[in-house]
Amino acid sequence: MMAIQTNELTKKYGQKIAVDSLNLAVNQGELFALLGVNGAGKTTTIRLLTCLSKPTSGNATLMGHSILTDTQKVKEITNVSPQEIAIAPNLTVKENLELIAAIYGVDPASEGSKVVFKLGLSAVQNQKAKTLSGGWQRRLSIAMALVSEPQILFLDEPTLGLDVLARRELWEVISGLKGRTTMILTTHYMEEAESLSDRVGIMADGKLKAVGTPTELIERSGKISFEAAFVKIATEEVT
Repeated sequence: MMAIQTNELTKKYGQKIAVDSLNLAVNQGELFALLGVNGAGKTTTIRLLTCLSKPTSGNATLMGHSILTDTQKVKEITNVSPQEIAIAPNLTVKENLELIAAIYGVDPASEGSKVVFKLGLSAVQNQKAKTLSGGWQRRLSIAMALVSEPQILFLDEPTLGLDVLARRELWEVISGLKGRTTMILTTHYMEEAESLSDRVGIMADGKLKAVGTPTELIERSGKISFEAAFVKIATEEVT
């Protein structure tokens, strides 16, 4: 079963087409990077797939559940780690995880400890979130999104603003989730997309311009680097 399958998914705001007849298939367990410059349609696509916005036309299924008719089920099997760090600063790491567990109605002890162990947060679990470095706060934000054990996790700019070392540490965390959780990654760091992704989709002007592994996209573009390949594909005319 495909984790995500879209069929002519379209979103219009007045005369502006934010997502234009998107046909996309994401395999179960893969990390798929959705790339594009600002305004390309990435955020709108994620809002559609997480049922935060209704499509103008078309449809999408997540693990076989339609965003049109199975909205509640789609919300149950997905979660988002947002670009903004979503934590309660005056609560400890453990308390943040317990709070999210209570919201989702899962056992806070078992689920919280499981996620703490998975993301290496045990050493700081009794620290208040506001005392953590940016990298650790990002790691906690991702852990909070994992408490509900989503089958599909959307990672929106997960390493934005982090220094090089903190970014690399978070890459290891994300890599450790591959194969168990289907992940959709948005990022403006081309090295990040190239290093982490199984496949990449490049959007421009609401359209999906190309899909493939980083190597395939480099070969298609005739360039020697992934960043150069992205620039060429994102700016070339659709044929």
